[in-house]
Amino acid sequence: MNPYDKREGEIELPSDPAVFADDANVVFIGKIRTPWKTRKDCPKNLVQARERGGEARIELDELWREGLSGLENSSHAIVLYWMHEAKRNLIVQCPRHKKQPTGVFALRSPARPNPIALAAVKIINIDKEQGIMTIDAIDCLDGTPLVDIKPWIATIDAVEI
Repeated sequence: MNPYDKREGEIELPSDPAVFADDANVVFIGKIRTPWKTRKDCPKNLVQARERGGEARIELDELWREGLSGLENSSHAIVLYWMHEAKRNLIVQCPRHKKQPTGVFALRSPARPNPIALAAVKIINIDKEQGIMTIDAIDCLDGTPLVDIKPWIATIDAVEI
């Protein structure tokens, strides 16, 4: 099955949100490097990415490298990235792991009006001069555009369950 094919029960918007969206002036600040070259090969979530292993790193464009200053004091980071190959016009989806159609805002699927993904990753190493941050794993295609990096702060980001 083609990953872009519409599944029974899914609801599409009348057009791609990118066509009628105001420009938010989002700037991609680098790329994410992973072993996964196709959507078929890519893990579906961060748990699968960690289980499968493979080198993962963030490559910041030169202009943004100084922004890594101080991040070496953090053990983890929140990475925001743009799932550039995802559909943007599904508002209700039928994922294989759900029994019924589900609204996009109740899913972690990359198919959404703004295909922004996030991952809380472990920082393995930071080379500020080269703009490379090696991380434990991430669930995206090689070359995925990077939107932002934020430090993971336990007193703020940990949630009691």
